[in-house]
Amino acid sequence: MPAGVRYWARIGGLVLLLLLCVPSHLLMHALTGKSRWPRRFLGAAGWLCGVKVQVAGRPLTREVFFIANHVSWMDILALGGVTGTAFVSRGDIANWPVVGWLARQNNTLFVSRAERGAVQGQIGQLRAAMERHQPLALFPEGTTGDGHALLPFKPPLFAVLLPPPRAIRVQPVLIDYRAATDEIAWVGDEPAGRNARRILARRGTIPLTLHFLEPFDPGAHPDRKTLAAETRARIEAALVAVRRG
Repeated sequence: MPAGVRYWARIGGLVLLLLLCVPSHLLMHALTGKSRWPRRFLGAAGWLCGVKVQVAGRPLTREVFFIANHVSWMDILALGGVTGTAFVSRGDIANWPVVGWLARQNNTLFVSRAERGAVQGQIGQLRAAMERHQPLALFPEGTTGDGHALLPFKPPLFAVLLPPPRAIRVQPVLIDYRAATDEIAWVGDEPAGRNARRILARRGTIPLTLHFLEPFDPGAHPDRKTLAAETRARIEAALVAVRRG
């Protein structure tokens, strides 16, 4: 199948998926105040995009704050589809057509990472989001990396976990595209639209393993910098182990 045909076939599938999921989500949310349709949409969207997800380890289902490395926008489809997590996202995505609205349906929390004062003011919003008991996920690198090494973790948003609002656990997650990493990683100045076209036109499946590492108590760490460093060290150790194979 030509690349252009694959691209439009996947776009068509995603549009049909939206037409199925959005009305069902809005109806369920109106009747019950909650909905599992965002999770179903994310998982199915990942499958339509060609992602073949494998899970290593056991993800927690409640009272958990996932911390993961970030390689591609497909990370969100895979991690959200497997766990039902909401995400902490950079603020400008809220204004993206369609994508911003869809993100809000999954209780995405939009934060400004550019202004230190703004981040500090949003700690309260993060704590309020955690009161919904939906898993919450953060990509603390602040951008996508090459999948072979971790970027520095940004500590400010870790302050939401100190002191822990309740018996919540941090669960580090390694996102690994294995042999497809170099092709999938979104690095450099590639525009979002061009990246999406390149990925959606790709032949074959995209192997992705979500490694759910051992959860730990964030309250055992004295400050946000120490907590960020501990989480990064755990993910980095898992990445090194996977690369050594």
